[in-house]
Amino acid sequence: MLMNTDATTIHANRIADLAGDAAMTYFRHLLEVDLKDDESPVTQADRGVELRVRAYLEQHFPDDGILGEEFGQSDLTCDHVWSIDPIDGTRSFLSGHPLFGFLLARLYKGEPTIGLIRMPALDETVIGVRGGSATLNGDKIRVSSQVSLDQAIVYVNEAEKIFARHPQTFGRLLSAGQTRRFGYDCYPHALVAMGHVDAVVDEDLQPYDYLPLVPVIEAAGGIITDWRGEPLTLSSGTSGVVTAATADLHAALLGLVGS
Repeated sequence: MLMNTDATTIHANRIADLAGDAAMTYFRHLLEVDLKDDESPVTQADRGVELRVRAYLEQHFPDDGILGEEFGQSDLTCDHVWSIDPIDGTRSFLSGHPLFGFLLARLYKGEPTIGLIRMPALDETVIGVRGGSATLNGDKIRVSSQVSLDQAIVYVNEAEKIFARHPQTFGRLLSAGQTRRFGYDCYPHALVAMGHVDAVVDEDLQPYDYLPLVPVIEAAGGIITDWRGEPLTLSSGTSGVVTAATADLHAALLGLVGS
């Protein structure tokens, strides 16, 4: 049974504040860095933020499952599951760069229904509700109306990974759009929801990276899928994502990454 989304959104905003405050207590301070099996860094900030969020969820949503980046999964067979990325952009965080985020989603039967992007250093919270609206700090936001790839502002996230894994795709992306920028992590996707950026091509994402983006982008009027154009769910098992403001723009980008 679906829980009242208004009530859940209130909790999501509280979690965002809690997570953001916790992250900022570590930001630009000396941290111990460990490397995971894939050589990505993890710090006590990542672990500390996720533990605080898990404690909140266990208190207020004891019957829900949890998928977290740092402490794994529990009860993913539950109807409702929360996805947590405590520090999206640990490398940015470690280097004092403010464009790291906190990502949260609530899923119903594997599909994300509420998504949240919190940018602690910017004091911005973007939240989207499936079937509802997307907001930035409480104000409604909307994607751009751009339909032409030739005139679009396009971000290419994780460019070095795309170059290494898909060199021909990377070559095509270098000429995509009127303005293109290389970026990382969740903020370029948030900028699409705000209407500042028209599209993002991303690679090497895990479920806790992309699930929170889905309700945000869709509630703002945009489109987000994997590189094949398939919906993003808990069982997607994909790492490549295309976010676009319009269907025309999305189709054009799928033509580049799927060729």
